[in-house]
Amino acid sequence: MEVDVTQALTIAKFGGTSVANYEAMQKCARIVLANEATRIVVVSASAGVTNHLVSMAHTPMTQEQISDVCDAVEEIETAILSKLAQPEQVQGKLEDLLTEMRELAFHEEILHRDDLKDQLLSMGERMSSLLFSAVVNEQHDAVINFDVRKVLRTDSEFGEAVPQLETIHELAELLLRPEIEKAMVITQGFVGADEQGRTTTLGRGGSDFTAALLAEALQADVCEIWTDVTGVYTTDPRIAPNAHPLPELSFEEAAEMATFGAKVLHPATMEPALRQDIKVFVGSSREPEKGGTWIMRDCEHEPPYRAITRRKEQVMVTVKTPQMMYAQGFLQQVFTIIAKHKLSVDLVTTSEISVSFTLDNPANSVAQRLNKQTIAELETFCDVKVESGYDLVTVVGNHMQSAKGVSSKIFAAVSEYNLRMICFGANPHNMSFLVNENDSTEIVQGLHRSLFE
Repeated sequence: MEVDVTQALTIAKFGGTSVANYEAMQKCARIVLANEATRIVVVSASAGVTNHLVSMAHTPMTQEQISDVCDAVEEIETAILSKLAQPEQVQGKLEDLLTEMRELAFHEEILHRDDLKDQLLSMGERMSSLLFSAVVNEQHDAVINFDVRKVLRTDSEFGEAVPQLETIHELAELLLRPEIEKAMVITQGFVGADEQGRTTTLGRGGSDFTAALLAEALQADVCEIWTDVTGVYTTDPRIAPNAHPLPELSFEEAAEMATFGAKVLHPATMEPALRQDIKVFVGSSREPEKGGTWIMRDCEHEPPYRAITRRKEQVMVTVKTPQMMYAQGFLQQVFTIIAKHKLSVDLVTTSEISVSFTLDNPANSVAQRLNKQTIAELETFCDVKVESGYDLVTVVGNHMQSAKGVSSKIFAAVSEYNLRMICFGANPHNMSFLVNENDSTEIVQGLHRSLFE
């Protein structure tokens, strides 16, 4: 039976906890089958699998250790397989994928070749999409397990591949649209392929990005992000127990929250949605009846304070020289070197003779790239000071630099703490502070009490 997808089209994405096991997958299947507009489902790897694959791709291991990690992955996948009504329909394909995973994990060049790493990291999504297709197929005849690498074209920057938008649009129309007119398509998040057909990955959290890119390419009406929380909260409820889910967010607010630490959203997801004005829904696959958060261009309400985010492990770099006074080109010199070493700057503050800026430093990844060579290049024309041990706290809202009393209420809530850097005014949607990592929990709690409780 062919379905008319010209009327409405929803693309649903499910995260790792949502497809962690057979029972979780059944809940997801009920969600997608309850909405006739859902024609494409994007899935992450089952919870725990990507961490195992990352460890094999990046950590030196003995043969026995590699075998143990492969066994752990196989245990997760076969536990789902064993509960299928007709496991024999996908058992052969799953065994082929598990064999491919082991071959890659034991490859002598796995720690040194980024292309092999991406092939290995793609295995989790390829296995979960196969198994989820079988789960949906138990309740619905027309299901296709589609290889997203056929349409999600990227460059060859393995590990952080950049999508090639025009090519994705062309390939999606040519190869994907005919399929969704015949069946529900189950495909992989996080994974792509370059022009030579080599497997690439979009970076951690890339499954949300995949769903948004496919939604943009096919002019979908809605992109649903199903996770383990009932929407986007005023802040992380693990920090502030009285945090509550938000019924709505604007694209701008959501982008700010994602950029500054809201883990429920991937920063790049908002870009395709904004370009095509696609509504984004964030909800819990465990409790779909509780609703969630709608993200759209225009909200019914635009409060001055919408949410508080925290991003941990920040590095602050200060470059200083008396020669900067009245000099032209100093900032250009600094940021040319930073860009050459692929470091992404978040906040910037300047004085007459110095500039301070922050860099995100997850798992010391920046510390590795902010190496002696980078610092040596900067020290050819300025003094350099690198400090770590900071967190970035951001208040997200609306009209923040023009509404009376907005900033004073925020500053009153943090008056007892040392603020190492403040960034405000360049954007009407946020005010950010760099604070000592030991103070950040109390600061977020205090701000939440003052602004939302």
